Amino acid sequence: MANTASNIPSHIKAWVYSQYGDIEENLKFDTNVPIPQLKDDQVLIKVVAAALNPVDYKRALGNFKNTDSPLPTAPGYDVAGVVVKVGSRVQKFKVGDEVYGDINENPLDHPKTIGSLAEYTAAEEKLLAHKPSNLSFVEAASLPLAVITAYQGLERVEFSAGKSILVLGGAGGVGSLVIQLAKHVFGASKIAATASTAKLELLRELGADFPIDYTKENFEELPEKFDVVYDAVGQGDRPLKAVKEGGKVVTIVEPGTPGAILFLLTSDGAVLEKLQPYLESGKVKPIIDSKSPFPFSQTVEAYSYLKIHRAIGKVVIHPIP
Repeated sequence: MANTASNIPSHIKAWVYSQYGDIEENLKFDTNVPIPQLKDDQVLIKVVAAALNPVDYKRALGNFKNTDSPLPTAPGYDVAGVVVKVGSRVQKFKVGDEVYGDINENPLDHPKTIGSLAEYTAAEEKLLAHKPSNLSFVEAASLPLAVITAYQGLERVEFSAGKSILVLGGAGGVGSLVIQLAKHVFGASKIAATASTAKLELLRELGADFPIDYTKENFEELPEKFDVVYDAVGQGDRPLKAVKEGGKVVTIVEPGTPGAILFLLTSDGAVLEKLQPYLESGKVKPIIDSKSPFPFSQTVEAYSYLKIHRAIGKVVIHPIP
């Protein structure tokens, strides 16, 4: 390996579970986890911040244990940090670079055993991008899985300028980014989005033309129909009643529903690089829940909070010692 830093430890601190079940019950703080072994196409990252995602606790329940990596597991997909070591085939990054990304190329297919809820994690070069200079590590960590999901989902339904879209769950981690990307990157003609009463103003700030209070209105009963419905929360077959004839529904919540496109991201640093101008200009902004960041010591509490679905935007862990 090239560029080995002499002060990298052999064992690290991480949050780990050793059996399947509720993540809050099984997650334990371990001060003696072997550091990940670096492959030639990977970089070793000193983790500064990590974001939590629903896939973490679904994985911990054993929902995809047939394709999971062997236990024990340190969870975490999203990372922002500093490169401390690079593999021999790495060309894009050098020691000292500030990077961010979703460290698992396919979320359900053998994700890494040492995720981002650890002092150090390793990731393939192609999954990472340089951190936008205007974003903090907390802001950068909040983005990768959600913004790549938002972007690739819009691509999957061939969204383009002049089309209208309804975003279900517009104040959530993915939905808040779908609104911004649809407006600023894809050129949507009209954006509607659902949220609870307290979050309607946020939808307007994000760029939604028609905020819909789901506690008072059924979106599928509105007279207006849309070219695309992006379901970020899992509304069964209801979105099919809100789409125009010939339009498309995309959902990111399994098991999906007949007639809708069920979509899972493929992590890709190239998407983050493509979006860099929009992030650096401030046109696309990370949305982070007001309770964030949670300190590393309160990771279990952070997962409990994520699971009650009250977060506005992303839940982030920082600092990580």
